[in-house]
Amino acid sequence: TNKKTTNKQKTRQHHGNDTEPVLSMGGLVAVPLMLSEGLCLQHDLLTQSHLISTIIFVSGICTLLQVLFGVRLPIIQGGTLTFLTPTLAMLSLPNWKCPAWTNNATLVNTSSPEFIQVWQTRMREVQGTIIVTSCFQIFVGFSGLLGFLMRFIGPLTIAPTITLVALPLFESAGDMAGQHWGIAFLTVFFIVLFSQYLKNVAVPLPSYERGKKCHFFPIYLFQIFPVLLGLSLSWLLCYVLTVTSVLPEAPSAYGHLARTDSRGDVLSRAPWFRLPYPGQWGTPTVSLAGVFGILAGVISSMLESVGDYYACARLCGAPPPPKHAISRGIGMEGIGCLLAGAWGTGSGTTSYSENVGALGITKVGSRMVIIAAACAMLLSGVFGKVGAMLASIPTPVIGGMFLVMFGVIVAVGISNLQYTDMNSSRNIFIFGFSLFAGLTIPNWASKNSALLETGIIQLDQVILVLLTTGMFVGGLLGFILDNTIPGTQEERGLLAWKQSHKGGMESSQLISKVYDLPFGIGTRYCNVSWFRYLPACPRRLSCDKRMDELKVVGQKINVKASLERNSEIGDDTRI
Repeated sequence: TNKKTTNKQKTRQHHGNDTEPVLSMGGLVAVPLMLSEGLCLQHDLLTQSHLISTIIFVSGICTLLQVLFGVRLPIIQGGTLTFLTPTLAMLSLPNWKCPAWTNNATLVNTSSPEFIQVWQTRMREVQGTIIVTSCFQIFVGFSGLLGFLMRFIGPLTIAPTITLVALPLFESAGDMAGQHWGIAFLTVFFIVLFSQYLKNVAVPLPSYERGKKCHFFPIYLFQIFPVLLGLSLSWLLCYVLTVTSVLPEAPSAYGHLARTDSRGDVLSRAPWFRLPYPGQWGTPTVSLAGVFGILAGVISSMLESVGDYYACARLCGAPPPPKHAISRGIGMEGIGCLLAGAWGTGSGTTSYSENVGALGITKVGSRMVIIAAACAMLLSGVFGKVGAMLASIPTPVIGGMFLVMFGVIVAVGISNLQYTDMNSSRNIFIFGFSLFAGLTIPNWASKNSALLETGIIQLDQVILVLLTTGMFVGGLLGFILDNTIPGTQEERGLLAWKQSHKGGMESSQLISKVYDLPFGIGTRYCNVSWFRYLPACPRRLSCDKRMDELKVVGQKINVKASLERNSEIGDDTRI
């Protein structure tokens, strides 16, 4: 039986190696493409491809750091959309608005020093802002301050914040999809068909095991690759319609951007190999306005990652992450954001919820699988043609993907309300008002910026960026109202919130085996007298307490809980 289980586990790992990066690819592509307009790069596809390659490369580095030295759970790191809204708000300031000539493709010479100066100055500003705000995340993580903040931040703060990450992007998604609604809705149809209707259909694929001949192994292909399959089929259809001249060739005609040749010859111009490096766009600069705006994204990203850690541990059959592992994970994500700022990705990094969902599908919870995936991301980032291929996806196909992806993010934000009592008029008022104000105030502020001027340029920029960032406005109002309007812990959802993140009585030896640092670092350095008091280091128990704990862990209640968990996650899922 053990041999069968081992073989089954190896087979699952063989088929699941490349699932996580594919599911995360939508987020990796979305950030550079959404930022391109704010960076004046909408007509420079080659630079867009470099940005995509850079973010894939840095995501591979951050994933390795997180798996080896962070929370040590098998979880992918990638570009975060929570930084996107405040970054776009910063780039919409009067001094950072793109010159009118950059909006005209006939006037843009992508190799001219003037154009390069225009977009690189904006990118360097975004880089510096991300680097500064990442220092805050590093401090919060490694200092253990996150545990203190979690006392005051509950579902009624998280729900409007995450919901307003994607809601303000409806106009951009609509503009892209509107280039050809038929192609966009076809992309949506394929993604929905594969992810919802065909998700339980297993496809027999040929497999080989030592000691066995070639045989067919059932795998839920549609559930694992819905986005990739949907994009590929829509892309193929666009190619057929382009070759047969069904789509118009005139650049001003409706549907022209659905042609596969409308994105230029970026695939042929892109180099085969290009190694991204820190400071590739120049020395980063920083402004106070951008720092305050992106801090809202940092806080939202941290809280979302904590939830991902617990979900990942449950699906992997690991004990819930202890406080020191969570502190280390958040701190390592801060280091990842620092690296993303240094490399110039245009965004920070965070744990990917898509990856956590993939664990539930594939039952592959091995660190080695994620390490292999991270290495694949590093190679893809160096291979320049990969970024160019992703940058050449027809615009309405991207718009269709955004319709699905942004809609899911909105739903994820609203789903945090499941912990609260939504029969309470208090909670209905807090969420409804915070959400609506998070849409109304930024819209008014962007149209009436002159009324907000104080005469101090730096202060004006800070106020304008904060008030035009919907997730900051909605999250702040939710935070203030939730902590000032009287309500019980149960009504506010704090009890259910904590209960969902509460672990059982797990052995410290098991926790140590899963979450301690590798290569003997945890035992060598965390046992030093003053290192033991660092939040990122585990606290060792005395011999007497350890013996008492072992007796408790051996009780039947823990055996029963372990059996229930194993029956839920399957025998072939192991860290």
